[in-house]
Amino acid sequence: MAVGTYTYRLKQVDLDGTFEYSSSIEVEVTAPQEYTLYQNYPNPFNPATTIEYSLPEKSNVTISIYTALGELVKTLVNESVEAGYQKAGFDATNLPSGTYIYQIRATSEGRTFVDSKKMMLIK
Repeated sequence: MAVGTYTYRLKQVDLDGTFEYSSSIEVEVTAPQEYTLYQNYPNPFNPATTIEYSLPEKSNVTISIYTALGELVKTLVNESVEAGYQKAGFDATNLPSGTYIYQIRATSEGRTFVDSKKMMLIK
């Protein structure tokens, strides 16, 4: 979700088809305070999963997928990414079942954040 102000309201629909709207509320989404790599979902997965991460500032980001033996499978992201909450999709249709590792490397203003997590592909 991008940083900014969002307005929400709910629509309640009754069994007879009548409906009513709630009052609107505003929610402010601010930039994250720290770099974070979240657990992918779903996990285990087949054949696709989502990897989410947050950046406190614009950063050069690389997200790579490795086998359990450390062999590079795919680079999902390799670009400059704006601050905020981000996500990347991973399609493993052509890969065998097993444990894979995903790693983020984010660099900004001379600082580097590196983290990795495991995910399981079950076919």
